[in-house]
Amino acid sequence: MVMFLASFVLYFLLRAAQVPGSRGTDLSVGDLLGGGLFLVFPLVGALIASRRSENAIGWLCLAVGLLWMLIGVSDFYGVYGVAQPGSVPFPVVVAGINNWLWVPAVGLLGTYLLLLFPDGRLPSSRWRPLAWLSGAVLVLASGGVMLSPGPLQGLGGVRNPFGLEGQPWLTSAGYVVLPLLPLCMLASALSLLLRFRRSRGEEREQIKWIAFAASVVVIVYLIAMVASLLSPAETWFAGGSPAWLSLLQSAALLSLTAVPIAVGFAVLRYRLYDIDIIINRALVYGSLTATLALVYVGGVVVLQAMVRAMSGQESSLAVVASTLAIAALFGPLRRRVQELVDRRFYRRKYDAAKTLEAFSAKLRTETDLDALSDDLVGVVRETMQPEYVSLWLHPDPEPKARSTALRLFGHEE
Repeated sequence: MVMFLASFVLYFLLRAAQVPGSRGTDLSVGDLLGGGLFLVFPLVGALIASRRSENAIGWLCLAVGLLWMLIGVSDFYGVYGVAQPGSVPFPVVVAGINNWLWVPAVGLLGTYLLLLFPDGRLPSSRWRPLAWLSGAVLVLASGGVMLSPGPLQGLGGVRNPFGLEGQPWLTSAGYVVLPLLPLCMLASALSLLLRFRRSRGEEREQIKWIAFAASVVVIVYLIAMVASLLSPAETWFAGGSPAWLSLLQSAALLSLTAVPIAVGFAVLRYRLYDIDIIINRALVYGSLTATLALVYVGGVVVLQAMVRAMSGQESSLAVVASTLAIAALFGPLRRRVQELVDRRFYRRKYDAAKTLEAFSAKLRTETDLDALSDDLVGVVRETMQPEYVSLWLHPDPEPKARSTALRLFGHEE
């Protein structure tokens, strides 16, 4: 929190400073607030570490949050120190440190968090070599980036103070080691997948949380990436990225907070089994939104083409008709998508609902108590799948007790 507040101070000091070739004037409040999103990591890490101190996941979240906050404040510190010489001590050294901090920040998040989730231990001793390899890759990659000679990015040509000049092989070595980092990340994701296949009960629900959060991040980033590639190049040169593309990029950055939030829910086991409801609703409403958007856009395009062909001009009728079609389709389409999702991804729940529905219909027409008893036991066995089922029926009252009860209600036997 202190480093984040210090970034605010440096930001406002930096707005008045300018240096040719630096990116000091390009830093915006969006950059500052975007970095502040990573505060979720230390907050979640503090919650986990205070309640599950034996679990390494909490300490990893704290370490990742510390590194990202350090990256943010050192970025502003270095740019401000270079823009205003003598204003702060050792700005180039701080900028040189900031140059390689992203490696352990990304590495801890993408390798060890997945490898040790959710109990803070390796899935088995067979994964110990991957843990050692990931650590070695992080150290070598960090050292390679730190010692690589050359100018620091966005500081007006200021060179890396830690770079070993005249040693170009360091840059080549860095390019050799860095590709191993995503490979370690993929191997860690594979370990989580295998852990999920072997898991049962609470551990399975915990892994669902982080898998869902990671899926959201990947999908949003892919959408933002595809949108940036499809955006016309002239819009970039005419004054920056379009507003809708900037919104997508902000959404992609915001989606990263889903990972620590999901980790907090999973490790602390708070409302753990709600993840099934969240996944179900995400599948239903995500598919529904995409379908309705396609119907709306397609309807507008087709109707506009038809109106243009008949009258020679465009009309708002196409937009109105498409909007009314979306309103009419929403309810039936939502029920259809819900049924499709339940049948495809929640088959046991779908079968149980159908079984109960059939039993309810039979209950209204069946008069044989023995047949109903058999049906009830069968429904419970099929839907709940218990170890043992027994049905106990209260015996009929004695004639004397029955007549007393009838008299209480004003009837005679």
